[in-house]
Amino acid sequence: MSEGMGTKKAEAKRKFRAGFVAVIGRPNAGKSTLVNRLVGQKIAIVTSKPQTTRNRIQGIVSKPGGQIVFIDTPGLHDGTTALNRQMMREVAAALEGIDVLLLMVDASRTLPHADSLLVDRAQRFGGKTILALNKVDRVPKPKLLPLIEAFHRVFPFAAIVPISALKGEGCDALVQEVLKNLPEGEPYFAEDEVTDQPERFLAGEIVREKAIRLTYHEVPHALSVIIDKYEETPRLLRIHATLNVERDSQKKILIGHKGEMLKKVGTEARTELEKLLGTKIFLEMFVKVVPDWRENPMHLRELDWHAQLEALAEDQGAGEEESDA
Repeated sequence: MSEGMGTKKAEAKRKFRAGFVAVIGRPNAGKSTLVNRLVGQKIAIVTSKPQTTRNRIQGIVSKPGGQIVFIDTPGLHDGTTALNRQMMREVAAALEGIDVLLLMVDASRTLPHADSLLVDRAQRFGGKTILALNKVDRVPKPKLLPLIEAFHRVFPFAAIVPISALKGEGCDALVQEVLKNLPEGEPYFAEDEVTDQPERFLAGEIVREKAIRLTYHEVPHALSVIIDKYEETPRLLRIHATLNVERDSQKKILIGHKGEMLKKVGTEARTELEKLLGTKIFLEMFVKVVPDWRENPMHLRELDWHAQLEALAEDQGAGEEESDA
């Protein structure tokens, strides 16, 4: 190998960039839609209802020149219940140790002023911040330019990128801007990895997504899904899920006349999960009334897969210590 070729390879290796990017925005700004598009497959559920995302989810994007770990977060809102407050703690946790903050704004709803809550987050972060103006396909250019100028005036963004997460417009440019602002370093995950969340958690989220989309307005925020059983066999994946609501009226809506609604939820969830996971699935669901579960710390812990993994690791560690003794 010539000295010149060796130098070029060394430079290429040094220029590889990798880092963590938190995606922060208001409810329904399109954060999950963006992360799903950039990752190339569905890792976060998407509905028209606000506050659908409840946990922070990492989506991994690997390119020849670098690796970006996007952290999808719940939408910024006031914490009126224990669940809401937990969701805002998820946002705070996502900001710890990140390299770049990606603010996301629904350009079709924030005209003509900069969002002061998001700007405040950027100011408190104090690091490199990129602004993604989403849904620009819905905004005439003469109305978009004043919004860009408004954000330019209030904060020194590393870049402001107009995009349409749904249609893909501007998304490649956004990735390039993010990569430019990441530090040089080795990748954090293998090239073929796309998320850190367990398939068990994703299964529960897909069930919740289908239930939200198919039921009345009063059900979505009062709905949680717990996976009680996730059993993999060579030919079949068995999933048992409990759908929790807060009132009997919500249970009736979710089950439907002669169980038709629940059957429809199950069929749609199973079909999508079979495509995502590449295996045949047996899905069994139960609906349970748990009054005020959104204020119950024990129930909220069951919904947080980060906490569940930590508890599992602690249990395994305790078991190893007992065996050593």
